[in-house]
Amino acid sequence: MDGSEIHRLSNGANLTGVRAHNERLILSMIQRNGALPGSDLAKHTGLSAQTVSNILRKLEAEGFLLRGEPQRGRVGKPSVPMALDPDAALTFGLKIGRRSADLVVMNIMGEVLDASQMTYRYPMPDLIFGYLDREMQRLGAGLTPYQRERLCGIGIAAPSEIWSWTEVLGAPQDFTVWRDIDFVEEVGRISPLPLFVENDGTAACRAEHIFGRGREFTDYAHVFIGSFIGGGVVLNSGVAAGAHHNAGAFGSLRVPGPEGGEVQLIDAASLYLLEAAIVEAGGDAAAMWEMPQDWRDYEPMLSEWIDATGKALAHATRSIGSVMDFEAILIDGAFPADVRHRLVERTREELEKLDTRGMVPPRPEAALVGANARALGAGCAPIYAQYFFQ
Repeated sequence: MDGSEIHRLSNGANLTGVRAHNERLILSMIQRNGALPGSDLAKHTGLSAQTVSNILRKLEAEGFLLRGEPQRGRVGKPSVPMALDPDAALTFGLKIGRRSADLVVMNIMGEVLDASQMTYRYPMPDLIFGYLDREMQRLGAGLTPYQRERLCGIGIAAPSEIWSWTEVLGAPQDFTVWRDIDFVEEVGRISPLPLFVENDGTAACRAEHIFGRGREFTDYAHVFIGSFIGGGVVLNSGVAAGAHHNAGAFGSLRVPGPEGGEVQLIDAASLYLLEAAIVEAGGDAAAMWEMPQDWRDYEPMLSEWIDATGKALAHATRSIGSVMDFEAILIDGAFPADVRHRLVERTREELEKLDTRGMVPPRPEAALVGANARALGAGCAPIYAQYFFQ
């Protein structure tokens, strides 16, 4: 692998006091580029060969790295590539959605070792934390003793101000109890593992950035359509959370409404609209949230929703592109892959009809991760906070 293929990170430093920084730097290089020998790591981090060698020995002894087969064919000693040990760190990732909750246990490579899902009409705190307690125990029992020792945290992806959607969800008035919920206190009763809470749109964006198509672009917007639409932002190849941890709150964008005037994007391009149309037509909307997803029985409501959502997303894409010169807007959601591709194509068609003089609008692209993005992004949070650079 030559230097042009290495995903570059900030330079290392050869000072004793920054050993933790350099360990994180090397782990990040290997995570982004795959197995690398010490000579390549030294070359592309700016660390001395001796510093890299010491760090690699330490990380191997601590169970973070695996030694590969020596590579021969070069002058001098054979080089030995070092790779991440998949069981180096494991986490739980919980997505709290408006209609369903998903829990995964995953390893440092992003591989889901086991998963669980619960659907509901609306999420009440006792229901959610009872589910987390019960399913963490069940999923944890399926791990080996060594894997349980390597559990490093719990990540939770939750909507911002979930308590404000009482009417749309058809929830009782006491649903506003969420306003006073302290996640640290509630989860602390369940597990001593470190807790990391993130906006669900940012979590979905993080999952796409790490496991999906995110590495193809330096600056892009990410849209995730669940019961309500949300999003995330990537700048300079890093997920930007924002000062209030709410970057990419695209649901608040104003777009033309179906009956004239303007509405928020959340009221023009969210799955709760499709759900309502299915119910009105006498269909079983609850099946929308069950895995595996099969939406073939939802026509013609589905096609109508894709047309309306594509138009709304086109207007939102133009607005997003007028603020930041993004390369792309990656579109994903809690729907089957064929629905995602149809929606992307419809958004492109509608965007071509709009006046975009004075700007280069970001190109709508299909994301890759899919419906599980928020849970995977939640699981990433403890790992990245403790071991990697973003």
